[in-house]
Amino acid sequence: QVHLEESGGGSVQAGGSLRLSCAASGRTFSIPIMGWFRQAPGKEREFVARITWSTGSTYYVDSVKGRFTISRDNAKNTVYLQMNSLKPEDTAVYYCAGAERGVYNYWGQGTQVTVSS
Repeated sequence: QVHLEESGGGSVQAGGSLRLSCAASGRTFSIPIMGWFRQAPGKEREFVARITWSTGSTYYVDSVKGRFTISRDNAKNTVYLQMNSLKPEDTAVYYCAGAERGVYNYWGQGTQVTVSS
């Protein structure tokens, strides 16, 4: 089993920054890919970014490119999402997830990010 725990959410004004953290524990070797997702009120959950533990290869949804940066610290089994130039439309509950055999099977509890205009 894998346990994921997010932290770092909060409220910020537009243009501000936040850094989310996701600490992984358990059978972390079974989840080579880590992702961040978000779900805004009344909307479906959407993919934001992903990273591989081994090479640090990253991929982002177009709407956050140039503003968000995903990174990892293998020694701490922790993945980060640095969010800069935040916009009100970034308001959502942010979830980290671990992919096993290409499927995001493991999810954290989520952390709220609120961006005010």
